[in-house]
Amino acid sequence: MKKIISLIALVVGLTSCDLDLLPQDAISPETFFKTENDLLLYTNSFYNALPSGEDVYLEDVDNVVKNSLRDELQGTRVVPTSGGGWSWGTLRNINYFLANSGKCPDKRAVAKYNGLARFFRAHFYYGMVKRFGDVPWYSHTIEISDQDMLTKARDPRAMVMDSVLADLNYAIANLDASRQVNTVTKWTALALKSRVGLYEGTFRKYHTEFNLPNSDKWLDECIAASEELMKSSGYTIYKATPTTAYQKLFSSDNAIPDEVILARDFSDELQVYHNLNYYTMTASQGRPGLEKKLVNSYLMADGSRFTDIKGYETMQFAEEVQNRDPRLAQTIRTPGYTRIGETAPLVPEFGATVTGYQLIKFVSEPKWDTFNKDITDMPIFRYAEVLLNFAEAKAERGTLTQADLDVSTKLTRDRVGMPNINMAAANANPDPYQAQQYTQLKGANTGVILEIRRERRIELVMENYFRWDDLIRWKEGQLLTKTFKGMYFPGPGNYDLDKNGKVDLVIYEGTKPTMPGAQLLKLGSEILLENGNKGGNIVVNNHINKKFNEARDYLYPIPRQERLLNPNLTQNPNWE
Repeated sequence: MKKIISLIALVVGLTSCDLDLLPQDAISPETFFKTENDLLLYTNSFYNALPSGEDVYLEDVDNVVKNSLRDELQGTRVVPTSGGGWSWGTLRNINYFLANSGKCPDKRAVAKYNGLARFFRAHFYYGMVKRFGDVPWYSHTIEISDQDMLTKARDPRAMVMDSVLADLNYAIANLDASRQVNTVTKWTALALKSRVGLYEGTFRKYHTEFNLPNSDKWLDECIAASEELMKSSGYTIYKATPTTAYQKLFSSDNAIPDEVILARDFSDELQVYHNLNYYTMTASQGRPGLEKKLVNSYLMADGSRFTDIKGYETMQFAEEVQNRDPRLAQTIRTPGYTRIGETAPLVPEFGATVTGYQLIKFVSEPKWDTFNKDITDMPIFRYAEVLLNFAEAKAERGTLTQADLDVSTKLTRDRVGMPNINMAAANANPDPYQAQQYTQLKGANTGVILEIRRERRIELVMENYFRWDDLIRWKEGQLLTKTFKGMYFPGPGNYDLDKNGKVDLVIYEGTKPTMPGAQLLKLGSEILLENGNKGGNIVVNNHINKKFNEARDYLYPIPRQERLLNPNLTQNPNWE
């Protein structure tokens, strides 16, 4: 979709919206909007607003670390002159449709496609509110002469989100109840309502500085939407062999419809690709890898806490990944890992991962390793998220029971043969390692909320920037200022990463050694350890003094140009 910089673009011409499937001379309301097929063709353009493949997998917050940091992580954001996410072309496209769809005499079709349009309007405004807080609410297209609307002030977040909720409820009531993995349905709308309710409820609960009302109301909306989907949709958690089920869910060329509610479709036949395989295996894509705190958060296979083990801080790779939650070995390369369709075991490649914990989630067959040539479908909504939303909302609401966990988190853990969360035990003995990270969390349910957050972080890693949204709504931006770390090494030396008797890695000082078949990394330049030649964890970007302004950085700034065009737009706090 074309990037529309100025809000004035909302009113420029009836055919100014981008409709890839429709010629401009064919969308006049006098000649179009006459049949259900017309409504279908027009609304196909709305799907362009969904996340791309890169928007799904390209996480780089504190779960996945790269050799560069975006401005949000460095604390170097500035007020942009234009752009900055303040774009309204998508909304105009939707509102133009809603203004004209009633010309179709098939009222059933009108209700259905209006439901689709209102789903996408809710999706659009949810994204805008997450980014900016208060934003102008526009429920119709704007005429060029309507100066009041063109120069209106930002509407209160509470009012905008109530309108989002109304749109979602309409969509739920009017969209098809079939299960279609590449089409928005009633179940997609319920999944979005579950997501929106959890975000808004917890944001209002933890961000008391904004004085937002009714956090419990939004948590209840999340719970209700999740329960309806859980009881009536027929979706399940995809289960196969516990040691491969999680990995197969994401490496499948075609989204698995048992669990995936909506996916972005990629296809060799249609020549529609993304770049995941290449991204995880080359030095030119940032060398992504899991961060140490996340690796430490994976439980032992028996459900006990890894960070309760004496000496866990100095465990080396082959030892630390043994007998862990099976999702760890299905998210990163661990000893014995082989590529799909191949038999040769592979160790982490430090030329492709800056932390040593090399990603394999979404990685498919080697034939798709070429730049921008991968075809695995990318999930935008899946059933596991809804289950986790439900459990967290119930816990935050104070109504969670063990029975609730047994129909939610137990299912995601059953996939890989992990014990379920025990609510009483978690609350009686909260994990100090997790509690040290989440400083805003207090109260009777602290222990079980920590465990639900652990489960969410592990299950949803590398998907849809969930981690950024989670840290923002929990008011835990301080975690972004911590030094990002990777594997532990006691110092320079030879390392057998998979304990097969062969040296895989040499960390050296001085003259480069000769070691055929081994990766050679010079200490101080190609690899940095916390304590230099005395060893420690790999440290990443430690030369950058990261900052997060608690009084400013939970919202983005309004671009300068927009405030010049509309002097009634106020700036977000402390961005002046």
